[in-house]
Amino acid sequence: MNILLDEITENTLKELEVTQKEFWNISRKSGILINMFVKMMNIQSALEIGTSNGYSGIWIAKALKKTGGKLTTIEYFDKRQSVAVNNFKKCGVNDIIRTLQGMAIRVLQALSPDEKFDFVFIDANKSEYVDYFRLVKPHLTDKAIIIADNITSHPDKVQPFIDAIDKDNDFQYEIVEIEGGQLIAYKG
Repeated sequence: MNILLDEITENTLKELEVTQKEFWNISRKSGILINMFVKMMNIQSALEIGTSNGYSGIWIAKALKKTGGKLTTIEYFDKRQSVAVNNFKKCGVNDIIRTLQGMAIRVLQALSPDEKFDFVFIDANKSEYVDYFRLVKPHLTDKAIIIADNITSHPDKVQPFIDAIDKDNDFQYEIVEIEGGQLIAYKG
């Protein structure tokens, strides 16, 4: 689990880990896994659905700094978005992040048809995962990756999403038994 982060980022992540339950953040292991995927796949355009306080966005953006990519992140609560923006600035990644505020379904519906993503991280309203998937699919590049959090911790709410991915021949997926469970899907 060795990853080189600057001192400010490491300290900020540790501060955010103290409030992990309050802000529904992913675990550090999940953050490292996502960071690795972004770098390994040389992701250029990432979308995060559910910003919260910016914890997962920092992991994604730090990897995107290495690949030269950009992150678009969506948060419903304006207070959480403000906290996230401050954390992005502290960690020196705000220059590659576009923050959008509002209901994720409405924000996704308003995306330009030309906007494409090669990586999507879903960690918002669990019962809406299937809607996010349907709305984001036309915006995915070939060989895109989707990672959805809380798959095993909220099985009833996310089952329609799992069923949709399972029936879609464009995707191969696996559920990883990491804290809360993550579905990792590959379009290809």
